[in-house]
Amino acid sequence: MKIDMHCHVKEGSIDSRVGIEEYIEILKKKGFQGMVITDHDTYNGYRYWKENIKGKKHTDFVVLKGIEYDTRDAGHILVIMPETIKLKILELRGLPVQILIDIVHKNGGILGPAHPCGEKYLSFTNTLKKRNQMAVMNQFDFLEGFNACESVESNHCAKVLAEMYALPTFGGSDAHKTDCIGMAYTDIPEQIHCESDLI
Repeated sequence: MKIDMHCHVKEGSIDSRVGIEEYIEILKKKGFQGMVITDHDTYNGYRYWKENIKGKKHTDFVVLKGIEYDTRDAGHILVIMPETIKLKILELRGLPVQILIDIVHKNGGILGPAHPCGEKYLSFTNTLKKRNQMAVMNQFDFLEGFNACESVESNHCAKVLAEMYALPTFGGSDAHKTDCIGMAYTDIPEQIHCESDLI
């Protein structure tokens, strides 16, 4: 199953220019079977899907709920929670990464750094407290090993980091506009129907 694990839609991310229906149509044309909506510190994009589209259109396409959480001290972290779990605290940005890890794991979710070697302050290895935060690397469940918006060097660094800590990797487009949609993906060997399947 070909899934884009890092997607921003304009119904949820103020910096996205692509509506969810257009996003899905482009991904389907490129042979994708699913996506994870990972808007910044909100589930509003997924809520829009659930309230307005789910079960009515694109029934042959899987849309999963995720979030790109902006921590106080470790940059952006991708979080995927079981479909039965609803935690408002994940929509309040700024938790320290250790508290985020504890909350996610206590509720059956998984998490890992988005673009871990990317832009300053937004990425795990380029935060002000990098030395302190490397201690939590072994508590992550995955990391984003390929991000279509990142440089070759950034993605290479992510691959090295994943190998160093023996973490599985996801690939995602991190698309905020149409020309980047479908530029990266994760190939999953089984059918995924819900967040628990992915976890």
